[in-house]
Amino acid sequence: MTSYLPYGHQWIDDDDVAAVVSAMKGDWLTQGPAIEAFEAAVSGYVGAAHAVAFCNGTAALHGAYHAAGVVAGDEVIVPPLTFAATANAAVYLGARPVFADISPETLCLDAACAAEKVTERTKVVAPVSYAGFPADVEGCRRAAPDAVIVEDGCHALGGERGSRKIGSEADMTVFSFHPVKHVTTGEGGMVVTDDGTFARKLRLFRSHGITKDPDRMERPDEGPWYGEMIDLGYNYRLTDLQAALGLSQMRRLDAFVARRRHLAHLYDEALGGLERVTLPPRHKGHAYHLYPVRLPSSRRREIFEGLRKAGIGVQVHYLPVHLHPYYRRRFGLAEGDFPRAEAAYGGEISLPLFPAMADGDVDRVVEALRALLKS
Repeated sequence: MTSYLPYGHQWIDDDDVAAVVSAMKGDWLTQGPAIEAFEAAVSGYVGAAHAVAFCNGTAALHGAYHAAGVVAGDEVIVPPLTFAATANAAVYLGARPVFADISPETLCLDAACAAEKVTERTKVVAPVSYAGFPADVEGCRRAAPDAVIVEDGCHALGGERGSRKIGSEADMTVFSFHPVKHVTTGEGGMVVTDDGTFARKLRLFRSHGITKDPDRMERPDEGPWYGEMIDLGYNYRLTDLQAALGLSQMRRLDAFVARRRHLAHLYDEALGGLERVTLPPRHKGHAYHLYPVRLPSSRRREIFEGLRKAGIGVQVHYLPVHLHPYYRRRFGLAEGDFPRAEAAYGGEISLPLFPAMADGDVDRVVEALRALLKS
């Protein structure tokens, strides 16, 4: 029987297991030294001065918007073609997510569309590096020079813009460590930044808003146990067990990204001449979290279900956020508001792509897709 091929999957080796076991046998299961070591590994890799770990990518987005100063009444510009968390994190803070359409060439936020949505209430512009394609961070900065640029880089760890790693250009960049991402901690997230003020706000926000820094407390320090809650924060901390896994995985990040790029190239070669299949946009620095192809929208469900029946675990990324019932009800959004994002979603299917795949798995996917298109 042919094995099931998921669209994404973690790759855990013996060194990863040993790292977690070592943490379990140590003195710290949480709030210990593995957190700082993991943060240092990520910040050093991307070339940022600071990294702050969170329990998941959504929490990291929430923290980044908070650190940027987003409050009730503010606006956060986001693309519709993203996971709901990019917009939800603004709503958590009482802000309004303002959608701006995508570029059909990149599937990322179109900076020109974002510029049209900027108002005096715009606090953050949040471009998403969709599927791993590097979003136009500098274009967004020109579009909204007074806003904080928070890149949702949850698909893009290990990618580059020219000679710079994704994570080194936006005011803050958010990463995710879900099992289908480039490295995993099970669940986890991180914000990287060069701004020390942002970093301090992020660390406070992830830990109940409580500080033990005497310089930040209002009352005299009463002793080693003493701390004060100086802001409203959350328990968004990552554990040392998760950080140990993430730190071990970082050893192989470059190899993981190289493998993803190799598999994407195989797909490009095999599907390049196939009618009715639109390949994802290419970029030298693409991190290839996903390999999203576009098919005739009238046949997507048939092909999706046919591939699943063949044991190929394709997925769709994503229903544009403005079409979710919650956003339609609360913000008065409707189908037709963002035609480019809706067109990209209409026939999109993400084909399996993860480092542990064999080259032959690509052949299997392509063969099944060809057969369904001909049927």
